[in-house]
Amino acid sequence: MRRAVGRWLTPLVLLAAAAGVVAWAHHGADAAEAGVLATANLARRLREHVGLCAASTVLAVVAAVPAGVAASRPRWRRLGAGVLFVANVGQSVPTIAVLALAFSVTGIGFRTAVIGLWAYSVLPVLRNTVAGLGGVDPAVVEAARGMGLSPAQVLRRVELPLAWPVILAGIRTAAVVNVGTAALATFVGAGGLGDLITVGLDNQRDRILYTGAALTALLALAVDWALAVAADLTGPSRGNRRSSARI
Repeated sequence: MRRAVGRWLTPLVLLAAAAGVVAWAHHGADAAEAGVLATANLARRLREHVGLCAASTVLAVVAAVPAGVAASRPRWRRLGAGVLFVANVGQSVPTIAVLALAFSVTGIGFRTAVIGLWAYSVLPVLRNTVAGLGGVDPAVVEAARGMGLSPAQVLRRVELPLAWPVILAGIRTAAVVNVGTAALATFVGAGGLGDLITVGLDNQRDRILYTGAALTALLALAVDWALAVAADLTGPSRGNRRSSARI
């Protein structure tokens, strides 16, 4: 009960904090700051930031989960180390360098920023997919095969559900990291809350700088909360409770 109250109290606290940040940003802003800190502009920057994070995280999941599944299969297991190494390279290179490389190919804008964020967020999802599938008890897999399930059915109905909490933890890490890293998208003209931070720094406007930083931090907390709730709602324990209820 206490956990459920805390779960649903968190978004209310975050909304109240965001409202407080916006109110503080508007209160006492001079004419030069008013346009940047207008509610419409803040909402637009927030939408841009969310779009960057959502697109790059979804693409990371689409690329990393199948790769992790393939790397965990017996016939492809020898390639697992190589796949993880390639993903490691993407995260080892500084994001700003990846953005610069992508800029030389795709120019400025949304697509360039998504490429950089995607390269940075593949590793947590891939690593957790491999770890989650590798952590499934072999006896459970053998029991499923003994029941006549095909390899694809074993993967879909046994391995992936058991590995899902670990996989989702990797997605959660990638998504939260992306929220902070997406602030760099401003350097390739992709907008986002990073625009507020750079405008504040360039013009020595602390109110704009703190507003952008605070909203970025609150967005990261909101994403972390949302994926934590998703983990609770989709975990194996919930599936077991539903099965018991049906029985």
